[in-house]
Amino acid sequence: MNILVTGANGFLGQHLVKYFSSLKHDVTAAARGESRIPKQIPFKYHSLDLTDENAVLNLVTSTNPQVIIHTAAISKPDECENNKDLCLQNNVGATRYLLHAFKLLETPGSLFIYLSTDFIFGENGPHNEDDKAGPLNFYGESKLMAEELVMGSGVNYAIVRPVFIYGPVWQGLRPSFLHWIKTNLEQNKKIKVVSDQLRTPTYVYDICKGIDYIITQNKTGVYHLAGKDILSPYQMAVTTAKVLALDAALIENVTSETFPEPVQRAKRSGLRIDKAQRELGYEPVSFEEGVKYSFN
Repeated sequence: MNILVTGANGFLGQHLVKYFSSLKHDVTAAARGESRIPKQIPFKYHSLDLTDENAVLNLVTSTNPQVIIHTAAISKPDECENNKDLCLQNNVGATRYLLHAFKLLETPGSLFIYLSTDFIFGENGPHNEDDKAGPLNFYGESKLMAEELVMGSGVNYAIVRPVFIYGPVWQGLRPSFLHWIKTNLEQNKKIKVVSDQLRTPTYVYDICKGIDYIITQNKTGVYHLAGKDILSPYQMAVTTAKVLALDAALIENVTSETFPEPVQRAKRSGLRIDKAQRELGYEPVSFEEGVKYSFN
């Protein structure tokens, strides 16, 4: 199968390229700048700006993908709040261009998979797929706008919403929250981690497998592909210390007031995965297992 992955230099993008290449799919990776994906992975790479409509059209028509997995986005809420026009160009405009180009192909059995976020919701999580949206910041608003574009596009689509993605890193990938914890504790540095925010952290290969299930089972619609444990960042940090046999006493339990932020974030977020479990056979690992896999 011919699969196009956008945002392929990012954390999830690189893992998706690696995962689907390992299954012998014909994977095309697209991102800005030079490829940061490990060279031993078999894939084709295209460097382009997804806010350039003609470049997007040329990419899609020349690669003729059966499946597009669209992960590219500006995903930092602060950056989106500070530069709303740039956020809209990258999170909404680029999605519109991809959808338009993909629809022109009219390939039988084609599927557009859009990677969204729990940020489209407000408080009172974890949320089901059909809960009412209510983003608390502009990043969430932009992702919700893009979701609405996908739903109204007329193409076969699946919208995937993960939460707080973590997993293995390699050269070319930015360290995750877990790796920040490991590095500091190994150096006997004290760290402050908030305990008044709740999430359902998602092991990256669970998302990859969930997307694979959507493709192979010809599913469409909205699916939450998140973890099964509801945890605060403080609980995540303590579990990471436990798994890696590091000193959890160095982790100070604080509230989010310790780290004032320019954008509002939900205190109780997270996603329910009942639908994905029921319809896809999606069964994510526990957070503790995910930590172990992330450092093996």
